[in-house]
Amino acid sequence: MLVKDIRECSYFTAGDGSILCELLHPLREKEEISLHCSIAHARLPAGKSTVPHKLKESAEVYYFLEGEGTLHINQESAEVKPGKAVFVPPGAVQYLKNTGDGDLLFLCIVDPMWREDDEEVINQCRTRRDSFAERSQ
Repeated sequence: MLVKDIRECSYFTAGDGSILCELLHPLREKEEISLHCSIAHARLPAGKSTVPHKLKESAEVYYFLEGEGTLHINQESAEVKPGKAVFVPPGAVQYLKNTGDGDLLFLCIVDPMWREDDEEVINQCRTRRDSFAERSQ
């Protein structure tokens, strides 16, 4: 039996700017587990947004636990709050904005499991800089 306690997890800032701890990831567990997805607990502080990004091959489900925000997927957006689950298909550009006064807490379930080489962070600063350089020429 594998039991993980969220209070014993280490948090880190992910490439999209959210604060994560991996609860379950088949490749990082001390014992082998038969699981195709990974599960992370995420936190986004009040007033913050994640950086637009996409997973090229994996789908995600966000399940919201606390707080409120707006999740943007491609050209659509939806208000999110506790109890809501949102499916994010592979290849969809997504970002999340915390619109509440406290932390936005949620679970990220990624299937197949999250891999660094599957994630692409959309570099908005480079795009703006490139556009400026093109206008200046």
